[in-house]
Amino acid sequence: MPAYGHGNLTLDAAFPDAAKEQMENVQMRENIRHATHSIRSKRNDVVAELPDWEELRNAGSAIKEGVMARLPELLERFEREFTARGGVVHWARDADEANAIVEKLVRETGESEVLKVKSMATQEIGLNEHLEASGIRAVETDLAELIVQLGGDKPSHILVPAIHRNRREIRDIFRGHMDGPLTDEPAELAEAARTYLREKFLGAKVAISGANFGVAETGTLAVVESEGNGRMCVTMPETLITVMGIEKLVPTFADLEVYLQLLPRSSTGERMNPYTSLWTGVHEGDGPDNVHLVLLDNGRSAVLSDPQGRSALHCIRCSACLNVCPVFEHVGGHAYGSTYPGPIGAILSPQLTGIESEANATLPFASTLCGACYDVCPVKINIPDILVHLRAEAVEKTGQPVQMTAVMKASSVAMRSGRLMALAERILPLARFRVSWLPGLLGGWTEQRIIPAPPKKAFRHWFKENR
Repeated sequence: MPAYGHGNLTLDAAFPDAAKEQMENVQMRENIRHATHSIRSKRNDVVAELPDWEELRNAGSAIKEGVMARLPELLERFEREFTARGGVVHWARDADEANAIVEKLVRETGESEVLKVKSMATQEIGLNEHLEASGIRAVETDLAELIVQLGGDKPSHILVPAIHRNRREIRDIFRGHMDGPLTDEPAELAEAARTYLREKFLGAKVAISGANFGVAETGTLAVVESEGNGRMCVTMPETLITVMGIEKLVPTFADLEVYLQLLPRSSTGERMNPYTSLWTGVHEGDGPDNVHLVLLDNGRSAVLSDPQGRSALHCIRCSACLNVCPVFEHVGGHAYGSTYPGPIGAILSPQLTGIESEANATLPFASTLCGACYDVCPVKINIPDILVHLRAEAVEKTGQPVQMTAVMKASSVAMRSGRLMALAERILPLARFRVSWLPGLLGGWTEQRIIPAPPKKAFRHWFKENR
């Protein structure tokens, strides 16, 4: 597996190189194809039940547009409400500050082990790795995250981090950490994980979570999940530390209602999440006594400053775009080399961590621009448009080969002239053979494809003769 960096978990390898390596893993590709097609089918069924689905998407998009326009005001209101109810807010400009804050809060409790709720924000900043280097063990409690952690692996999907593993592989991972003989029966594997985690839940003093949403008018945090591990983590420990990206706010509870319809249908193909946990500050005798929130920027303000790319911040982490993406289905999540794989990762990661690096500069090109991601996005993020915008930015900031510039200029001259195009279309059919190899820069195309033999007659000439 390619080596991951610390902090924002960015691969050293560019996407094309990483993708070639991952495509050789036939079992991984089969696992992902089976899982994504299953989730996609369930999503289609539950979405079709709602006659106002498009209106819900429009509402979700509009709410996010409003949040981005009023973000400073909403953040200040959220902080006031959260603090008034006994919570403590910490502001983090980047991953280093966020990690340092969380480490300090854990050390103040005297604990050396903490429980984790599945969280993209903590993965983004490399919190687990930071805590481990500081002598603090973070135990993932989401089943898929636990599989990834015990296997010494990295997540490959936003919603289903272990989507690249099948049940036989999971059995082999669990055998090294859990008691008793294990088969590859799903019920037995789930029970083994339940037994393993129950002891952790009952003894934990500190838990760390992310948040799907924060409600500005009341200072309320929300976590939605399917297994109940999140509910255990946000209610049982004495100290709860939440790390939330600043873009996750919604103004009111009425706005939250929209997303609680959009998110489960788009992510798991369910009508509602089995567990929706909401907490507002500290309540004596009920839940954690110490409630902290780390509000994370980590590049989000920079994304917000780009009018063409800022709608990437509308993402509610449903992963619907991954489940319909033909590129993701073939290469898997590890090829993207960042916390956020798939189409949303191809536009979000370069903006959060900078498009100047070779690895990030290749991500906007990891797409066929088929538009399937835009069609299923519950908040209508126009991912293809942002990909094209970032492709132009990548070329401007990283440059492109002189040969490519020459090829594109020559092509533009021909394509601007109807006469030149007509001449080319007369000459091209003379080459009545497929092209399986091209030299130099053009070889990148034929390395993976065969150019078919041209038709006997171009449409332009056929139309002229038959109209």
